[in-house]
Amino acid sequence: MLDNRIKFKANEQGLLINGLGLDRVQAIAGSLPCYVYDKSLIKARIQALKAAMPEKLNIHYAMKANPSPSVVHFISQMLDGLDVASHQELKLALETNTPAFDISMAGPGKSEEDIASAVAAGITLNVESVGELKRIYEAKDRLGVEHVNLALRINPDFKVKGTGMAMGGNALQFGTDREMLTELMQEVRDKQEIVGLHLFSGSQNLNAEALCVIYQKTFETAASIVEEFGLSLKKLNIGGGLGIPYFDKEQDLDLSNISQVLGHQIDQWHANIGECEVEMELGRYLVAEAGVYLCKVTDIKDSRGKRFIVTNGGLHHHLSATGNFGQVFRQNYPIAIANKMLSEDEQEYHIVGPLCTPIDTLASDLPLPKAEIGDIIAIFQSGAYGFTASPHLFLSQPKPIEILL
Repeated sequence: MLDNRIKFKANEQGLLINGLGLDRVQAIAGSLPCYVYDKSLIKARIQALKAAMPEKLNIHYAMKANPSPSVVHFISQMLDGLDVASHQELKLALETNTPAFDISMAGPGKSEEDIASAVAAGITLNVESVGELKRIYEAKDRLGVEHVNLALRINPDFKVKGTGMAMGGNALQFGTDREMLTELMQEVRDKQEIVGLHLFSGSQNLNAEALCVIYQKTFETAASIVEEFGLSLKKLNIGGGLGIPYFDKEQDLDLSNISQVLGHQIDQWHANIGECEVEMELGRYLVAEAGVYLCKVTDIKDSRGKRFIVTNGGLHHHLSATGNFGQVFRQNYPIAIANKMLSEDEQEYHIVGPLCTPIDTLASDLPLPKAEIGDIIAIFQSGAYGFTASPHLFLSQPKPIEILL
């Protein structure tokens, strides 16, 4: 029986990726380990999200979740904009057909290259501090650019429980504190260049009630800023925050109440502010469940009452699955033997990688069918913060392959 967190299909021969069996997937990849991203699952998630959410809500893709060029080019055709976090991501975003104005850059420590490239390209720059605003103006003057598109990133003065990873409401490196916004505005040369606001309170939230409160407070905060400083905005980025179920007993997020709240808030916003686009910026939610990491079983061994599966993949490829990417207590991602997806579980295993460190553990006490050398281990929920969030150079092991099918 398939884990309800797994969105992929399977048959008696094993895992199917966009209708392709494992033999064909391996032939296309060339070798394992590899990350495989399923086009059909990405497209279905975007279509379902658009159908569930208010029509007037624009959806942007946060490329940091998965900046694989094939994924970015594919997903950009179906969305309203892209968010980048570096010069490298910006160059990739500019290769797509996304208009520059609908590309935004965020990050509390943008380099000179980041800022100069953003100013030169004419994208929307999320301003994080007074110092950064000054560096933006320096780049503008140096490059002879007449106009810059600025979006003020605000660290809101509210905090709501239930957020998986808080990125607002505390003392944080992100954005300008709401109560210090006057200081930032004093450095603004031309208010007409402030095209937007960006308020992002946190990510990986599976609490629909908490998200509704966050969005309500976000619109309230944005409206108060517009009124206080007399701004004329073209866009409001309300962040994202929509989570996905990684671990046992976590459930898919119900969007019905969220959509209702957002619809009401957007209608009020347009009635009071005018034709100012509202953007939701999502990364993980769009791609995580469409990705799977595949590696091979190279050994099976017993040690003092426990049975270990040793694979040719590990934390150097998939740091988050080992729990070393923010988990306080390590929990298992949804994992299966890809060539035995419909087989009954027989024994509990510990799954480890090839590295000379005990933290190279991919799963603990995991019930699986009888494992054999040559079997393929599949780690699901791997489409976001997998490949690029992992230390590929650690112990000089080979890098994994990435493919979009």
